[in-house]
Amino acid sequence: MNTHFARDIARTHKADLLRSLRLCTAEGVMAMPIVTMSLPVNVFMTSLVARAFSLPLTTIGLISALPFVGNFLQIFVAAPLSRRRPAKIIAVGAATLHLGAWVVLGVALPFIPTHSPTIASQWLVPWFLITSFLGAISGVAWNAWIQDWVPARIRGKYFGRRNGTLQISTLIFLLVAGWSLAHWNYAIRVFQIIIAGAVLMRIFSLRWLGSIPARLRAHPPSVPLPFQEQLRVVLASRSFIVFIAFGAVWSFAANCFGPFYHVFMFDQLGLGAFDVGVLATLALLSGALSLPAWGHLLDRYGNKSVMTFSLILWQVQNFLWCFLVPENRALLYGMWIWGGATGAGFILGQFTLLLRLIPLKAKNLALGIHLAITSLLAASAPIMGGAVLTWALARWPDGFAVHHVCFAVQPVLALIGGALLLRVEEPRASSLTMVVGAMRNIRTLSGIFGLSFLVNHVFYRSPSARK
Repeated sequence: MNTHFARDIARTHKADLLRSLRLCTAEGVMAMPIVTMSLPVNVFMTSLVARAFSLPLTTIGLISALPFVGNFLQIFVAAPLSRRRPAKIIAVGAATLHLGAWVVLGVALPFIPTHSPTIASQWLVPWFLITSFLGAISGVAWNAWIQDWVPARIRGKYFGRRNGTLQISTLIFLLVAGWSLAHWNYAIRVFQIIIAGAVLMRIFSLRWLGSIPARLRAHPPSVPLPFQEQLRVVLASRSFIVFIAFGAVWSFAANCFGPFYHVFMFDQLGLGAFDVGVLATLALLSGALSLPAWGHLLDRYGNKSVMTFSLILWQVQNFLWCFLVPENRALLYGMWIWGGATGAGFILGQFTLLLRLIPLKAKNLALGIHLAITSLLAASAPIMGGAVLTWALARWPDGFAVHHVCFAVQPVLALIGGALLLRVEEPRASSLTMVVGAMRNIRTLSGIFGLSFLVNHVFYRSPSARK
């Protein structure tokens, strides 16, 4: 009797987990348009601030910094909330408020004057700060909640596949949005229609998110530690602190001039929103195809080594930005495909390594501290980058030379930061040389470029082969 009852319970738990994973993927697909639009660097937001309202570079840099300011401010709200409400409730509630803010923007857009960048900035800067703050609270709570019910043994493979599916959703949105904006010459009405579509999809996303029947992994209930004790736990986690230091360096490197790559393509290389959307689509598609293989690599060899190798492959090609002119802008297609495929492993590894290093006794505070510290550097970076570009362009007539020099900052700093990443002590991780050796395997390389049927021969053995 007890054996049959236990089997029934196990089957029920397994069914709930499978349904939760499916709903988690589905809600992510529907959430991606509004999540993508909320980022400081994307076709929609760049078109809005650089084309519809023609904001100056310093203001674009400030707007690009606001999501990271929101990430820093969330620590003062998310941590206290986590001691009073379940993580899922916080995630859904903050995401709902975030959705409401986008509705407000969609309604208000026709009333924001396109002929006055100063007045437009007074509208857009406070709005973007509020939405960034709400998005940060929702993101921290979502990460903490996911860790509670997704088993560690499947995280790499599951999130590799989930993120790959989400990349497909994002690339379709970018193509549609980029074509619409370019075809109708960045009309405000088109921006409103895109926002309305993203809002409708997000409504379905929140409905599915709230209905996920996830069961928390079995562990004895515990009373949250006092704040001071949680802080001591976090500070005692040396590898987690090193990972935060690396995250700070990477955040500064990626965001110092990162928001101005799109502006450079618009203003200097003469590309339109659809052209930039195609490039982003190519990067997302190559990333989506490579993510399952990267997930297998992360599970087998550990996060830090795979991340470092991915970072090297990704950032070395970024030096090509220092040589781009209108005559050779066709290089962008290969660059974005390569960057999407190689950067996917680094981005996925960041998430899975963060989950592995978090001290469980203070996970919410640890997530908040990580987000807050890295966001301080990330927030200051585009403000500095925008000020440097404005200052330099006012003194040197060669805009290409100015951008080329500035674009060398990201790959140089990122590669230096890779040394910090290798100092992280990760349980069950392999050395970097082992990962390089595995990557030389032609079957693994084929899997990274989308031939996943070859990857199965590298990472999985039949049950008979295990005996």
